[in-house]
Formats: sequence, structure tokens, C-alpha cells
Amino acid sequence: MGRMKSPSPAVALPIFLLAAAGFLSAAGARVIDPLLSVIARDFSTTVPAVSIVVAAYTLPYGLCQIAIGPFGDRMGKLRVILWAMMAFSVATAACALAGNVGALAALRVAAGAASAAVIPVGMAYIADAVPYGERQVTLSRFLNGIVLAQLLAGPVGGIFGEFVGWRGVFVLLAVGGLVLSVGLGRSISALPDRRGGAAAFSMANYIVLAKRPAARRLLLCGFLDGVLLMGSFPFLAPYMHEAFGLAYAVVGLVLASFGVGALAYTRGARRLIPLLGEPGCVLLGGTLMALAVAAGVLSPVWWLFVPVELAMGFGFYLLHGVMQARATELLPNARATAVSSFAFVLFLGQSVGAIFIGTMIAHAGYQAAFLTDGAAIVVFAFYLSTVLRRPAA
Repeated sequence: MGRMKSPSPAVALPIFLLAAAGFLSAAGARVIDPLLSVIARDFSTTVPAVSIVVAAYTLPYGLCQIAIGPFGDRMGKLRVILWAMMAFSVATAACALAGNVGALAALRVAAGAASAAVIPVGMAYIADAVPYGERQVTLSRFLNGIVLAQLLAGPVGGIFGEFVGWRGVFVLLAVGGLVLSVGLGRSISALPDRRGGAAAFSMANYIVLAKRPAARRLLLCGFLDGVLLMGSFPFLAPYMHEAFGLAYAVVGLVLASFGVGALAYTRGARRLIPLLGEPGCVLLGGTLMALAVAAGVLSPVWWLFVPVELAMGFGFYLLHGVMQARATELLPNARATAVSSFAFVLFLGQSVGAIFIGTMIAHAGYQAAFLTDGAAIVVFAFYLSTVLRRPAA
């Protein structure tokens, strides 16, 4: 069992390749959104009927985290990312050949399961190579790919869909994955990639996590992050449509401002993190999120949602980035397991949050639900700031 050295991130880390892999993984989830009506027309069905292809990607993405983490720790993180990208490319290319909604959904399950390894295992690889003091800044560079996917995948998918059809979009995504796999495969032998022994694959590492108070607190916060910060995201588009009568095309452009705010975070992280410290980043990020949610739901004009989304994107990653960095330290000898655990509880929290906030909207309306969520985000941010100040025991 070799030990990874701690080289300079600028020299040893394949940040561009990792960020590109993150882009393709995130784009695989988002690129389908503007194509649903086209797919429905080709299959002679309705948009609600084909919307299953969205969940078919995201559900296995979350559920596979439990197995992916230990596998990355055992086999080597870069190798697992390479295998995942190859499987993602094959499954995505096969999506272009699907003859019906059921076949497309099944192939999207395979693509989502494969891409599950890319982002959490990529973060764990970075954590193996980069000292904690530099880690959050380096992770923000990795996040560039994911943020750009959130910003561009929908519009680009819609534009390319006009020219090459939805099947062509899947082919282009698959080709991108294959090109990236070739680049990663050619570089992998020259890069450090720590691999563990048989114990690294043991599910007992989850028991080790559960026994550590600091790990339990952070994973709880990861769950609450999903519930409170991410749970309201699915309802912003229908609110703008219903409250202001905006076409969904306009709504999509407004929501893209979230990605611009997130990109601003990745560009400013190097200065902000040392200036504010981790508790300060959490408090500022949570406050921005809460104020933005409240301002949006109380706004009498739709265009205010542009700065609202900018603030939400910046605030979300300011808070979330701290938690991601801390998650990489939960199990230093099995980082992929730790980060995958964090990703799993985040996914679970997002699912619970969507149900919880959706129920509040149904019973009390958008305004009450969003204002309640905003207040809860402030409380959560203060609680998380106290967790961060506790010793890692």
C-alpha cells in the first residue's frame, strides 16, 4: 500500500481533467431538461411521461455513493474516475439509440450510476494531495467544471438540440467523455494515486464514521444543507411562472444567474476564505441565501430574481464549500468513503427537503414556505458555525 505524497497542486494535480470530468457528470443531469418536450414528441407521448428520464439519472447517482466510496479507496481514485467516465460515455452513447421511454430511462440509470463516482471521488483525490490549508481553494477550482455545467448545460443542450436533435446531444456528450477518458488514461501512470488494502474497501468504515461525534455532526449538517438550502430549488421556476406569468424560457435564463453567482465564488475563494475564516464563510453564505430567498418571494417585480439568483449561487457555495472541505477530513485513510457519505446524506436531504417544502407550499403557499425556509437557513448557518469551532473529535 503506497502513500500519496503531498505535491504542489499546480504541478501534480490534473485539475483541468478532474474539472472536465465534473462538468460532464453534472451536464449529464442538466442537459436533458430542455429536451424533454422534443423527446416526448419523438416518442408520441407527454412531457410528464418522459420526465422519468431525469430521476433515472439522479436517483442512482445518489444511491450508488454508498458503494463508490470504498471502491475508490481500494482501487485508486483516478482509476475509478477513469472507469466511471468510460462507462458513462458508453451508456450515454447508447441513450442516443433508445427506441422508447423505458429503454432511455434504463440507460439513463446506467449513466447516472457511472457518473456517481466522478465528483465525490475527485474531491477525495484532491484532498489526498493538498494540505487542508489550501484545500478549499483547490476544491473551488475543481468546482469550476460543475458550476459551468449548471450554467451552460441547459442552454447548450437546447441550442444543440435544435441542430442535431436530442440523440445528437447524447452523442456529443458521449464523445466528450471518451476524449476525456483518453486524456486521463494517458496521464494516469505519471500521477500519484493512493490505494488502500482490503480494509479500505470495508463497509466497516461507515461504522467508524458513525462512532465519531465530529463526523455525525458534519453529516447531520450535510443532510440539513440538502433539506434547507437545496430543497427550495425545484420550486423557484414554478413560482416565477405563476407569480409573474414568465415563460419558462425566460425563467431558465433567470435561473442561470445562480451559476454566475457560483462562478463568482470560485473566482474569489482564494481571497475570501482566509479573510473570513470557515465560520465566517458559513455565516455570510447562509445570510445571503436567507435574504435572497426572502427578497425573491417578497419582490413585486420578476427582474429582482436576477440579483436574487446571483446571491443564492454565491451564498450557497460559500457555505457548501466549507462543508465539502471538512468532509474530506472525516476519514483521512478512506477519503472517498467519507466524501461519498457526505454526498449521500446531501442527496437524501435534498429529496426530503423537496417533499417538505412542497408540502408547505401546498398548505400555506409559496410566501410562507420560502420565508420559513429562509429563517431556518439562518438558524442552520449559526449552528454549523458552532460545529466548525468545536475540536475534531
